[in-house]
Amino acid sequence: MPFGELIKAFEEERGWVNFQIEAFNSFIEFGIQNIIDEIGTVNLTPEEGSFSLKFGKVFVGKPIGKEADGSTRVIYPNEARIRNLTYSAPLWVTITPVTNGIQEKPEKVHIGNLPIMVGSKVCSTFGLSHSELITAGEDPGDVGGYFIINGTERVLVMMEEIASNNPIFERSGDEISVRINSEKSGFKQRHIIERKPDGEITISFANIKRLPIILLLKALGLETDMDICNKISDDPRILNELYINLYHADVTTVHEAIIAIGKKLRVTEDYREERVNQILDRYLLPHMGQDTSNRIEKANTIAKIIRKTIALALGMIPENDIDHYSNKRLLMSGELLGQLFRSILLGKWGLLAKMSYNYQKLTKRGKVPSIQGIIEANAVTKQILSSLATGNWIGGRTGVSQRLDRSSHIKMISHLRSIISPLTPTQEHFKARQIHPTEFGRLCPAETPEGSSIGLRKHLALMAEITTELDIKENESIEKIIRDADS
Repeated sequence: MPFGELIKAFEEERGWVNFQIEAFNSFIEFGIQNIIDEIGTVNLTPEEGSFSLKFGKVFVGKPIGKEADGSTRVIYPNEARIRNLTYSAPLWVTITPVTNGIQEKPEKVHIGNLPIMVGSKVCSTFGLSHSELITAGEDPGDVGGYFIINGTERVLVMMEEIASNNPIFERSGDEISVRINSEKSGFKQRHIIERKPDGEITISFANIKRLPIILLLKALGLETDMDICNKISDDPRILNELYINLYHADVTTVHEAIIAIGKKLRVTEDYREERVNQILDRYLLPHMGQDTSNRIEKANTIAKIIRKTIALALGMIPENDIDHYSNKRLLMSGELLGQLFRSILLGKWGLLAKMSYNYQKLTKRGKVPSIQGIIEANAVTKQILSSLATGNWIGGRTGVSQRLDRSSHIKMISHLRSIISPLTPTQEHFKARQIHPTEFGRLCPAETPEGSSIGLRKHLALMAEITTELDIKENESIEKIIRDADS
């Protein structure tokens, strides 16, 4: 097949930005509901169970525009461009009031407007034929995959990040470091395990810095040195390197280990033990569970990491290549919006915190507020639009949302398929900027800007696609390979 026909067939059958559209569709269908399910029931009064709200099913409407007289109607993307409108749809949630344990009649409450991606399932153009698109004033050849904010086309650029829930072992001279980005439901906790030249191994996570790792294992339930050694290895070479760490944890019970960890925290003595238990359950490897019953499983995982750390120091296994593309993941529109939406709802000053404040403020004045009256839908809408309009995202990221380059069709496609690295362009990062062999067929080796962003701003290869998940049940051979590699 001639190359031109191949390109045309790929465009028609697979699409240039279908992965971005599918990621947004997944966010609409499952992502928002999963975040709402995390909320569950919210108690609005200091008295336990007196009045609470139970969050239920989510509904996303069609993109609408508001007229001067207050009326609304369904609009198309081109009208939003011409009239400098935001192409967004109302977001509704079914909320059931619960008074003294008795559920009342559920209400459908508006919690804000969500910008809609052009070409997605909730877009007004979805499912229209070629002639119908022309009649509606739309371009039949438009690939979609972008948003319209105040009449300006904005694209969420894919973010490159280190794969979560996967330990990466690195060596620098005589020092070994292991990094783990543990992620659960959008919450991410970074862990750093370090082995010094003298053999001491420490772990840093949450507010704890360089904690002796044996002390952590004892706090998790491995009380005796024999239990710890048996979990780590039966190889005398590894155990010989481990012994020095046993002297840094001079405690004999779980309680003593928790108290020893608490002394490293800047909290009052009365609150010390409670705070340590909270850190061990909520912030230590949260992807493995956030309950006390998960502590032994976490201890077993840390023991395996210690074994591999010492094995790497002895030259028994090779270090990981952090630039290998199997150690990286791409955040698309669905994941990025999910992070933002979760922060707006569940953050310290998010929607739930404001709901509780508004309810208590109005009840103290003797008023009986409605559910819609305590939910600041406009505040949610403004926060989402602000991030999409400025590109400033949670976690201190910038440039996530960019104005779509429409100077030519090719440049537009290129912009929609671009990838940015979280590394700062003001530092060298020589290895990160170089072409890695595993990028072959995935990233274009030539399409990167000159100057400080070279190698950090990348683009997908011409016919590369992004896979999102793997059905293990239909791929038992792959499951077997993974299990064999783990053992």
